Amino acid sequence: MSTAASHAPAAAAAIHTWSTDTVPPPQRLDYWIGAVCEGFLEMDVTSPLAGRFGASLESVPLGPLHVNRVRGSAQDVYRTRRAIAHSRHNFYYLLCKADSPWVAVQEERSARLLPGDAVLVDSRRCYAFHLQQSADTVSIELPTAWVESWLPDAGDHVARRIDGHSGWGAALSGFAQALSPEVALRPPLPAALLADQLGGLLALALGPTGGAAMPDPCGRAALRQRVLDATRERHAEPGLTAAAVAQGLGISERSLHRCLAEGGGAGHGATTFANALAACRMQVAQRMLADARFDRLSVAQIGLRVGLADASHFVRLCRRHLGGTPGALRQSRG
Repeated sequence: MSTAASHAPAAAAAIHTWSTDTVPPPQRLDYWIGAVCEGFLEMDVTSPLAGRFGASLESVPLGPLHVNRVRGSAQDVYRTRRAIAHSRHNFYYLLCKADSPWVAVQEERSARLLPGDAVLVDSRRCYAFHLQQSADTVSIELPTAWVESWLPDAGDHVARRIDGHSGWGAALSGFAQALSPEVALRPPLPAALLADQLGGLLALALGPTGGAAMPDPCGRAALRQRVLDATRERHAEPGLTAAAVAQGLGISERSLHRCLAEGGGAGHGATTFANALAACRMQVAQRMLADARFDRLSVAQIGLRVGLADASHFVRLCRRHLGGTPGALRQSRG
């Protein structure tokens, strides 16, 4: 790693630079993986040009943010579950690439990005970047709490293309590309003001009038079904929360609650997460209580099998949802 010289005061930040030019060609890809892990987060990198690989990373803090510029050969970058588990810190990243198309994937979403487009990703979830022609990218590191103070539904926007050629997306893209490490080193305005400007543009570009794709009714219905399916699959986990289901689906907790509250049409009325979870648990409990093969299990054991560790709570839910106690339901099957 090297540090760029500067005429700024000694206490000022410097441009931190990693470059594969400092090592022999056979070692460059390995060096680059280490540089990425040191300069960003733990990630894996592969390249079809391993024998001719070259890349550099420049990084400068700007108030609460870090401005990073990556240049180099075509490569594929992966943030894995193993890497996430080993990370002590996580961030959002706003990325903008001006010279060639590329692809960003975060869990089940895939954004095909044109030159000048931007995309937001969350390092707490797996992602992949497929930089097929070059890696020349501006990457702005954003603290998670800072992003979520600007975007109440930040998780809904990751790995979605932000059109860099129209509306507020164009303004955001232009601003992000202008935030070079050199600008961040000697900002023309106070760093906090520039950070606020970026936050405001991010909120505008990803807001209802920003030109970003908004979920349509079919999309909302599909999301609602995904939430219900995930709740059904995980109903047996004691203490299951909306936050845990939302994290597993890669959405914000607010989006989860909103899609359930909106209902799904065709007789699928509005509900809450607590009611949806209780309905799943009671449906399974009713089936088990009606099946003589489960008579060897006590009421408390059946409660445990549907995620309810408190036997008295299980009995209360059975009365409320099924119309009787577990014992009465067993006896009524004739």
